Amino acid sequence: MSADEQSPDTEEVPEEETASAELFGKWSVTDIEYNDPSTERYITVTPIAHTMGRHSNKQFQKSEISVVERLINRLMQTDENTGKKQLATAIVSDAFDIVHERTEENPVQVLVRAVEHSAPREETVRLKYGGISVPKAVDVAPQRRVDQALKFIAEGTYGGSFKTTTGAEESLASLLIGAANNDVNAYSVNQKEEKERVAAAAR
Repeated sequence: MSADEQSPDTEEVPEEETASAELFGKWSVTDIEYNDPSTERYITVTPIAHTMGRHSNKQFQKSEISVVERLINRLMQTDENTGKKQLATAIVSDAFDIVHERTEENPVQVLVRAVEHSAPREETVRLKYGGISVPKAVDVAPQRRVDQALKFIAEGTYGGSFKTTTGAEESLASLLIGAANNDVNAYSVNQKEEKERVAAAAR
């Protein structure tokens, strides 16, 4: 009897482990493909969407946080959504469902591609020579590239849903799909291209 009772217990452990390895209980975070080797190290994908700010005391530890949670945190950085993490998490979860319905792909993979296509490679800084300020093109660090991409995605979501009939989850899903396809009409890709155009003129 005891041996028979132990055997189902040993079979249930792998099922619990596989369930815990899925984001929102739906999406696998394994076998994610990265097309940009420079940002791969800084786009972390984990099944955890809430770490309670454990990375906030270290400058570069944020790259160890899931890119999904970082997107959620970015969506909270507006006057209306400050501190509403449950709401922002629900928006991302619903947007992932919409992305999967439209593309039949893993929405985590779509997000990774969207971040890669929205990350600017060049930007400008202003150098002062005497009293003259001169723009200078510089390469963007990989971690900043990911930060900028998430910022553009969050701004595009807010702009596409603010004072319109379009819901935030619909706006986010459309933006992710467009950015994943490298569509210049997507806000985040457009902002990336604009930054690189300005930098090219300042070379």
